[in-house]
Amino acid sequence: MKLAFVLVEPKVPENVGAAARALCTMGFSDLWLVNSDLHTRPEAHWLAHGSDHILDNARIFPDLAAVRNSADLLMGTSAKPRHNRQDWHEPAALRTVLSNKGDTAATAALVFGREDRGLANEELALCDLLTGFPMAVTYPSLNLAQAVMLYAWELSGLQKTSEQLETAASTSGLAALRSRLEGLLPELDAPADEKLSQWVFEKLPLLSDRDIGFVHTLCGNIERKL
Repeated sequence: MKLAFVLVEPKVPENVGAAARALCTMGFSDLWLVNSDLHTRPEAHWLAHGSDHILDNARIFPDLAAVRNSADLLMGTSAKPRHNRQDWHEPAALRTVLSNKGDTAATAALVFGREDRGLANEELALCDLLTGFPMAVTYPSLNLAQAVMLYAWELSGLQKTSEQLETAASTSGLAALRSRLEGLLPELDAPADEKLSQWVFEKLPLLSDRDIGFVHTLCGNIERKL
């Protein structure tokens, strides 16, 4: 899959440049920014050190909802489980989740919050699952670029890009299954605001590529009987 690293409203241009350098060293090239132009600042390029092309090609989004529409799988970083959700994964476990996706997700996006206050609750609610590093102490917290480096190291080697992968994911992948269930569950008297639907969409990102194929088959069988 293509793995994009998303910085939401970063405050310090040097952190953006250092994050780009971290991505480049680990073989990643997709840097997405939310509501920010700090990648254009000279300070960002000072710390990029050979990864200026990542800054120059960064994608800009107005908000995280727009990012949500561009990713099959959206993963938010959080220092601890939040939103009463159980889907909080340490980086090694996150790698396993992504490895199990096979060709069912063409694009995954890992989201990092602001240096001073992280991601807002509404932004975390947009994410399919949450991830964070267990730390011995709560303060000082990881610097933004340090966090990007650690995740890039842990997830290196997962990224694959091809036209065939994107075609498969568009028709039978995770995003297609999410869209399918959003239309099907209300027909089964399980509206989006009920616990059953909430549980389904919380567990959906954890399915392997084989499981996603099985659920697509199940949905097809149900749709033919409606």
